[in-house]
Amino acid sequence: MTPTHYKVYAVVFILLLGTWLLADIYEGKESRKMTIAAHSPDYFSSGYYKKEMDVTGSIKNELSADKLIHYADDGTTHLENPVMTLYNPDTPPWVIKSETGILEADRDHLLLSGKVFISRAGTKTLNPLNINTSELKVKLSISYAETDQWAEIIDPSNRTEGVGLQTTFSDPIKVKFLSNVKGRYAVN
Repeated sequence: MTPTHYKVYAVVFILLLGTWLLADIYEGKESRKMTIAAHSPDYFSSGYYKKEMDVTGSIKNELSADKLIHYADDGTTHLENPVMTLYNPDTPPWVIKSETGILEADRDHLLLSGKVFISRAGTKTLNPLNINTSELKVKLSISYAETDQWAEIIDPSNRTEGVGLQTTFSDPIKVKFLSNVKGRYAVN
């Protein structure tokens, strides 16, 4: 064999080796992509707490949860035992608690599942107020919530219940039942 043949064999060997290495690298990347589950968490937190301020620096809302898990594929954040506190000037805050919650990727839509309990402490001029329901959809940017499930509103002397509820937690505060409304009212 001549030195030219060795050069040709060396070039062919290098090309084969390079092709084999590139194929191995490509297959490795593909297999790593397949081993990651489609809906797997990319971060989590135990004892989560977040405070949001408005443009004046006043507290707008707070969110806490026993556990938070974020999923990168759809951008949702899943919460265990979330507590959402919505603040208004000159009135006590609204506190919303539930068993579980999912915060959508837009960070504005929060679905609270299981039993949902909403409360507002009383003042000298406002009665304390409690709302019991389930499956509550909250739009955080406008302090609005709704459900198509059974709900009840209780204050110290009145109780109203119905199916479906729409409420706005900021001024002016509005609460509207959608159907099958019943109430017991104390007359002073």
